[in-house]
Amino acid sequence: MPILFSRRLLLPVWIAAAFALSATARLAAELAWNPKTGWQVEESALAGLTGAQGRTALALMNKARRSEDSGSRGSAIKAYENVAFKFPGSVYASEALFRAGKLLLERKQYYKSFKDFQDMLRRYPNTKRFNEAIGEQYKIARALANGAHNRAWGFFPLISNRTKGIEYFEVILLNAPYSDYAPLVLMDIARGDQFIKSTDDAIDALDRLVNNYPQSVLAPVAYLTLGDLHASLTEGPKYDQGSTKVAMTYYEDYMILYPGDSNIAAAAAGVDKMKTILAQSKIYIGDFYFYKRLNFTAAKVFYNEAITAYPDSPPAKFAKKRLAELAARVSKESVGPKGPQKKRFWLF
Repeated sequence: MPILFSRRLLLPVWIAAAFALSATARLAAELAWNPKTGWQVEESALAGLTGAQGRTALALMNKARRSEDSGSRGSAIKAYENVAFKFPGSVYASEALFRAGKLLLERKQYYKSFKDFQDMLRRYPNTKRFNEAIGEQYKIARALANGAHNRAWGFFPLISNRTKGIEYFEVILLNAPYSDYAPLVLMDIARGDQFIKSTDDAIDALDRLVNNYPQSVLAPVAYLTLGDLHASLTEGPKYDQGSTKVAMTYYEDYMILYPGDSNIAAAAAGVDKMKTILAQSKIYIGDFYFYKRLNFTAAKVFYNEAITAYPDSPPAKFAKKRLAELAARVSKESVGPKGPQKKRFWLF
């Protein structure tokens, strides 16, 4: 049975929606700083607080900015964070978190800086500083992924933590999946994972890049790097060739999708190397059946597969030589004298 909503029931919803929209607009309002008069809210917006609370919030903001301008970054950070904590519904809160994050970043307190920017984006997603905050978070993640040292209290360097940088990149991707930063972040994740020898995670990041952002200028580099990463997992012709085939596929896809790219020669060399390994693996299997199992039919199949995998290559020429040997062996055994037959005993 359908549910019918009356205007009376919908009235509280409309009021709540209107209040939410007005609050969002208020928190997205622009602030202007004047060294003489302090922080001022644009005429069309409300400060979000009135009376004593409003005056206290404004006084804290002014104190923070004056401390910032005088070089007292520690005092400024403390005052800005107090504004955000004590007056989260004010127009000042978003700006306070942003400026605290900037100052913490200047002191290389990367972890605390990232947290302030994240709190700002989570609480005030409609802030006009959204892209700026994402950019600052990107700086932090990139610095950590490159081996920068987070500083305790703004001066004592701690041990570097590249994994933390990669974690922050993933947070940025969740914050702004459709921004210009997204493909760049995925490329940085892959680069960071490569540095810490986490090849599977690097492959995952690049897969997400080519699948979710195929029009990105970084997509060609991602395809070529995927080929290189899978090629690095290939252990040689004597082992499983799953990675060899996948690497070859990425190289070939790159050559088809980006025929005019400057790295075509590198991709072609990658295809050549992978095909050579694949053809050589067929020869190894053929040799096993030829010499160890005397199964000439199976050996012939694998030698022919080696030729098919990479015609006119050195492995293909070697496979043809093996086929000639195999044919001679089969011919010799078919016309040679038969050995004495074993006696058979019948039991009745």
